[in-house]
Order: sequence, then C-alpha cells, then structure tokens
Amino acid sequence: MSASGVDLGARSVASGRRAARRRRENGVRAALLVCSAVSILTTVGIVLALFEGTAEFFAEVSPIDFFTGTTWSTSAGAYGILPLASNTVEIAVLAALVGLPVGLACAIYISEYASERLRKVLKPTLELLAGVPTVVFGYFALTWVTPQLKDIVPSLQIFNALSAAIVVGVMIIPLVASLSEDAMRAVPRGLREGAYGLGASKFHVATRVVVPAALSGIAASFVLAVSRAVGETMIIVIAAGANPQLAWHPLEQIQTLASYIAQVSQGDVATGTIKYKSIFAAGTALFIMTLLMNMLAIRLVRRFRQEYS
Repeated sequence: MSASGVDLGARSVASGRRAARRRRENGVRAALLVCSAVSILTTVGIVLALFEGTAEFFAEVSPIDFFTGTTWSTSAGAYGILPLASNTVEIAVLAALVGLPVGLACAIYISEYASERLRKVLKPTLELLAGVPTVVFGYFALTWVTPQLKDIVPSLQIFNALSAAIVVGVMIIPLVASLSEDAMRAVPRGLREGAYGLGASKFHVATRVVVPAALSGIAASFVLAVSRAVGETMIIVIAAGANPQLAWHPLEQIQTLASYIAQVSQGDVATGTIKYKSIFAAGTALFIMTLLMNMLAIRLVRRFRQEYS
C-alpha cells in the first residue's frame, strides 16, 4: 500500500474517532439539558399549583384581611397570617441565637485549630448530625429538652417554642459549620502567614484575618441556615404545639407556617373547603419568605466576595 493510502486511512480513522467523540458529547449535553429542564419544569409546576390554590383561597378571603389580620382561627373563619408568620420568625430567631455562633465556633476550630487528622474525624462526624431525621430531633426536644428546661423554668408548658427552637438551632449547626469551614479553608495561606509574621496570635489570625476574608461564605451559610429554620416542620409539629399567637411567648406553645401546613395536610380536611385552600395560602407565604432569604444570601455573597490571585 502506498504512503498516500496509509495517510488517507489514518485520517479516516481519526475522523471517525472525532465523530464518535462528538456524538458522545452531544449525548451528554442532551442528557444534562433534559435534567435541567426537568428540574425547572418541576419548580414551575409546584409554583403554579401553589398559586392556583392561593388564588382560589383569595376568591373567598380578602387578601387585605389575610396579610394584616392578627388572628388565625380556622374554626372561627379568621385567616390572618400575622400570628403564623410571627411564630415562624420567632423560631428562626431563637434557633439562630443557638446555631449560628456555635456553628461558626465549630468552623473556626476545625479550620484553624484542629490538626489534619482530627479535622478528618470532626468534620464528617459533625456532618453526620445533618443526616439525623427531623422527627428524631422533634421527639428529642419533647422527651428530653423540655423536661430539662422545665426543671429550670417550672412555668414552661409541655409544648413550647423554646425547646423546639433550641433543637432547631442544634439541627442547623452542621450547615453553618460545614459551609463556613469551607469558606475559611479557601482563604489563601499567605494571609495567615503574613499575620503571623506581624506577631498576631492564632486567635487574632482566625477572628481578625480569616473570618473577615471568608465573610461572604459565612454570611451565606448564616442566611441559608436561618432559611432552613424557617421551613422546619416536624420539630415544630412535635415539640411546639399548635396555637398560633401574635405575641412572642417562648414558654408557651405556638404554630408556624410549616407546622400548620403539616397539621392540616394529615387528611382530616375535605378537599375544596376553605380550610383546605388555606394550605396553599400559607405555603405561598412560606415560599415568599424562603425565596427572599435565599435572594439575600446571593446578594451577600456578591457583596462581600473577595477574589484572590
């Protein structure tokens, strides 16, 4: 065979390989596109179903009464969302007071103080806490945390916001610790070495150099953790009771947006009734709250992001 024939055959084989590689790449691209489209369409479908039920609810209940009403009592026909929203914020704030500082402290220790061997043990162990079912946390709050708190505060009710919020705060610790630690580990080693060269202690390096440099990731972890607390359901259902009230009373039982949805969705309410439709209105309010918090997280990341070369 001549040299030109061999060269032509080699080019033909190479061309076939390129065509096969392009087909594989196109197949992967198409599969990824389908997955993206399914996730987007699912989200759109959920939003449309939620808004459709909400529109039917507002056909019978005034939106003004819904957003400004101070009483939520389905038996009395009062559908003011402020008590449920207030209780939701109450749980989120109390949980943040527990989970955010503890989670950040864990992140600082794992990132700056723990040895590499200890870090490989601590971080997976901490993240294992995130895999505990929330129903387990709920019964832990009801059967252990509440009795312990009742020994300190005798007026504490069996179902109360305080024990539920404490356990929700414990639940969000792994989220804060993991995301914050990842952000702190991404800070260049040169910043730490420069601070040590100026005579700074390890504590000052961690709190005055590393934490400010990783502020965007830490802030995002805070907002996402609070958003997680806002949407928590089972812990509130089991440990906090079902009594929506506008005033903040941590020692008494309350009801949040998510716990109300869970309570009414148990199957005892007839489809098509105003109480059934109220689920969609409460879900829309919860959706808007969590959406705003996630938008805030994105804004904080963009606002405080620092890029290192």
